[in-house]
Amino acid sequence: MSEVRISAESRTDFGKGGARRTRRAGKVPAVVYGHGEKPRHISLPSLEFAAILRKGGLNQLIEVEVTDGSRELVIPKDIQRDALKDHIVHADLLIVRRGEKITTDVPIHWTGEVEKGGLVVHEHDMLSVEAGASSIPESIEVSLEGLAVGSQRLASEVEMPKGVTLLTDPETTLASVTIPRAEAVAEETEEEAEAEAAATE
Repeated sequence: MSEVRISAESRTDFGKGGARRTRRAGKVPAVVYGHGEKPRHISLPSLEFAAILRKGGLNQLIEVEVTDGSRELVIPKDIQRDALKDHIVHADLLIVRRGEKITTDVPIHWTGEVEKGGLVVHEHDMLSVEAGASSIPESIEVSLEGLAVGSQRLASEVEMPKGVTLLTDPETTLASVTIPRAEAVAEETEEEAEAEAAATE
């Protein structure tokens, strides 16, 4: 995943009141931490930061340029949003180093069509992986092409991108294929009727 840059300001106004004032100014209060560094409080431009997350998600590699001249390479670790307005209200940013291996969750990108008449039940939409900080994939493709009714797609069957190691239990079921509920009920009713007919013969 490519890197993006964003400007930030040091934040000295702490507490709930300080956070509210930061948000009213159109900025997101955030904390940068990791690699033994003392946590730093900063503020990020809300609209720009939200746009970065929409495009790259929580595995986006971001170079934060603080107004005091310091720079840190980070990935978003925890994003808190307003439950009603969905605005970002706080962000935890984890310091990373280029080339280091990190553990993270990557979204699944589903492809392919299952057997005709089959209904896909998605059990998981993320995979836990280990990858280089600068080579985390935006998503991992999982094909369901031709998967028959009654079949499953396991984590062990997914081909990992180069340099990415699967950490999710290989026996984890990611998706399964069933028949729609209405059809299942109809089949059960038909089987019961046939059983009753056989019993009266």
